[in-house]
Amino acid sequence: MPSPTTSSPTKILLLEGVSLNALNSLTKQGFEVEYHKKALPKDILLQKIPNFHAIGIRSKTQITREILDAATNLQTIGCFCIGTNQVDLDAATQKGIVVFNSPFSNSRSVAELVLGEIIALSRQLGDRNSELHNGIWNKVSNNSKEIRGKTLGIVGYGHIGTQLSVLADAMGMKVNFYDSLSLMPLGTAKPLASLQELLMQSDYITLHVPETPETKNMISEKELSLMKKGSILINASRGSVVDIPALAKFLKNGHLAGCAVDVYPHEPFANGPNFHTELQGCPNTILTPHIGGSTEEAQFSIGVEVSNALSKFLTSGCSMGAVNLPEIDLKKPVGKNTVRIVNFHNNVPGVLKQINKILSDFNIEKQTLDSKGPVSYLMADLSLEDLREEELSQLHSDLNSINENILTRIF
Repeated sequence: MPSPTTSSPTKILLLEGVSLNALNSLTKQGFEVEYHKKALPKDILLQKIPNFHAIGIRSKTQITREILDAATNLQTIGCFCIGTNQVDLDAATQKGIVVFNSPFSNSRSVAELVLGEIIALSRQLGDRNSELHNGIWNKVSNNSKEIRGKTLGIVGYGHIGTQLSVLADAMGMKVNFYDSLSLMPLGTAKPLASLQELLMQSDYITLHVPETPETKNMISEKELSLMKKGSILINASRGSVVDIPALAKFLKNGHLAGCAVDVYPHEPFANGPNFHTELQGCPNTILTPHIGGSTEEAQFSIGVEVSNALSKFLTSGCSMGAVNLPEIDLKKPVGKNTVRIVNFHNNVPGVLKQINKILSDFNIEKQTLDSKGPVSYLMADLSLEDLREEELSQLHSDLNSINENILTRIF
């Protein structure tokens, strides 16, 4: 039976060249997909977004409150990456728009890049490479070191940090880590009580933390001065975590022996020339354009994970893996003789009583509800026996008439 809210084709907008396996998967499932290899300018996105029920992005597209206000039909956002700071999560939550990401799929790619950079910086490969490209033969061993027996300090012992920990352990490094949570160490890794202790003891510091008010400039002049003379810093987390001018200063004055940076406070909207950072020209410095997770394997896995999440939510209301809203699932497909109600509402007393009063006129086969912060999410399957189309329309209208209602869909 057609739904009052989902009778038209479900349209999905995919931007920034997300993995083609996501495009192929969603298209095969019958969704109407528009695909773009690059991010869209803000004015174009504002024009397009009202026509779509879902959007898939990577890190360049900014889904602001202004964009979300224009997205009158949008139900879900897929971030084909780890982070979600490019989305106004508060605004999305208030509108009942579910945001998904892929927090694990590129962990190995980032960990491998960091380990490669540790080795490259220890051998000053970047500088030797540049010299030879400029015709300079400079065979030296001074300040060129093995990583075996050296101490790696990992800030943030999540999925990337733990994978790096295992790889570094296998390479013969001593691994310490600091995390705001109490986490189980892997292998011979050792947790330290403070960031300051980690900085003072480590030959290499690598950062794997999210962008939050607490992590903004968490590595600045004070922290850099605590690092051992001749140590190395690697940032493959978020550009706001490191004070870039301070880092450049400590590289140029020789306190640090090198650094590798993959993320920046301000990153270009598109590929091309004219990028600038204070780190350009610093000694033994590897600069990469936010490619930590940019491997074919990682992008394939991300494409599978996020496209599956979008598909499940759009076809069944399953919100498992959601970043900003309750994670619930009825763990069964919508049957031929069943209609599914999904409802987001403000999490205040009395709303569930109003909803159940409306649903009490129907045969409820299964129902579940959960809350996250200010929003609750309810799913219910109703028997279609003796249920007419006009009753579905009235049911949809009655649920929407509740003052605390945010969004109601019927499958």
